[in-house]
Amino acid sequence: MVEELWIQTAGQGLYEFTGELERVVQRAGVQEGLCTVFVRHTSASLVIQENADPSVQLDLVNWMGRLVAEGDGLFRHTLEGPDDMPAHIKSALTATTLGIPILRGHLALGTWQGVYLWEHRSSQHRRSVVIHVGG
Repeated sequence: MVEELWIQTAGQGLYEFTGELERVVQRAGVQEGLCTVFVRHTSASLVIQENADPSVQLDLVNWMGRLVAEGDGLFRHTLEGPDDMPAHIKSALTATTLGIPILRGHLALGTWQGVYLWEHRSSQHRRSVVIHVGG
């Protein structure tokens, strides 16, 4: 089964969609298998991260912003704004695809794990995430 989710973002940050992903797995009816998640963009990525304390997501965004700073003189790709090339680098450093096992009909995530779209651009976007559930 394949479904597409659309995630609306409001700028840089992590946007949890674990619940929506779990509902896709439930609709598929797979008891044991694999859920593959793919983001169809080059300036956003996917991560599995702690979902209990929101300061974790804020710290990740701040740390990544320091690692890949806007306005670096080495960047040649600047036509789409100062946040675009850093967004591409951040996406390359993280992941565009995740594979999550399905166990007893549910995502086999740990207690504090959530699935996030990581928006690397400053402005709002509507991001496409394709989900494949197989068993």
